Amino acid sequence: MNNLLINNTSKDKTLFTPGPLTTSRTVKQAMLRDLGSRDKEFIGIVAEIRNNLLALCNTKKGKYETVLMQGSGTFGVESIISSIVPPDGKLLIIINGAYGHRMVKIANYHKIKNVTLEYPENATPNLKEIKKLLSQDKEITDVAVVHCETTTGIINPIKEIGTIVKNAKRKYFVDAMSSFGAIPIDVEKCNIDYLVSSSNKCIEGIPGFSFTIAKTSSLKEIKGYARSLSLDLFAQWDGLETNGQFRFTPPTHSLLAFKQALQELKAEGAVIGRAKRYKKNYETLVAGMRKLGFKEYVPTKLHGYIITSFLYPEHPKFSFEKFYSLLNEKNQVIYPGKLSKVDCFRIGNIGRIFEEDVKILLLVIEKVLKEMEIKLI
Repeated sequence: MNNLLINNTSKDKTLFTPGPLTTSRTVKQAMLRDLGSRDKEFIGIVAEIRNNLLALCNTKKGKYETVLMQGSGTFGVESIISSIVPPDGKLLIIINGAYGHRMVKIANYHKIKNVTLEYPENATPNLKEIKKLLSQDKEITDVAVVHCETTTGIINPIKEIGTIVKNAKRKYFVDAMSSFGAIPIDVEKCNIDYLVSSSNKCIEGIPGFSFTIAKTSSLKEIKGYARSLSLDLFAQWDGLETNGQFRFTPPTHSLLAFKQALQELKAEGAVIGRAKRYKKNYETLVAGMRKLGFKEYVPTKLHGYIITSFLYPEHPKFSFEKFYSLLNEKNQVIYPGKLSKVDCFRIGNIGRIFEEDVKILLLVIEKVLKEMEIKLI
């Protein structure tokens, strides 16, 4: 193995994580300037970003709106949950992973009445049960689900759920944190009222803000619902529409990086082009890991190409802490699992990484297993 590839300190460690991700040099360079939050150029950049995000999900202003919100993806999720449910409303949360459970925690913090449908972390929701509950519980006003549950990498059927929600005349919120920009999503065809993602996922920007794609008619109905000042989704949109500015200090450098990241996404062939690269990363990873003796947790037919959960090998010398540490020392960063009942670790296929990076990771994993005196095949 080429040790220069493994121990090269001229570049950052390669991040095989769900985010923050490895970014391009040009995205980093885009931040090397200062702009005021009221600067005409900056206001123009914000407007450009908002419009470009709408185009990525096959819609346009007037039908849908983009609302940018400072903070991480969880800030965005909390902004939506705390802003869209009426004071006397009730939220149905569909759960098959840690991020569905986080939605419940957010709703409870804001004392929002909620009910859940929970499924195993390696299974998709039961559509008949969703339809039945919505027909029985007339108090439910809103339905929330995670598209790509980064707990495992499973992909939930958001279009099918959206049809059920629309027919039941409820509002529909999709957490597309780890899928937006890499999996084609048509918000109109999926009947989505609110979709959320963040700057440091598949668009390949840096952390700093989240964004909501909201149906205009639904957004106009929620004025006065917010339980938070800084996370008020309607007020944030109203401010952006009034003067093009954030209500509070914007993440200027993150937005500059994001503008560049959107240009690079377009140059790659937009969502379809990026999906092609990520799929190749995924296919190379899974084939290589299987060859080394690792097994995936989620059945292949339910799995996406964003992130993959691998079961801990049944070997007496395997320690994830040591495995992780040895990989990290060799500039390869993976992620621990978040499963409640099964021991897993996760490897992401997203960010500015390519098939060659995945091949290097596989070589390093093979080397680390030898160092740990572990043979799986």
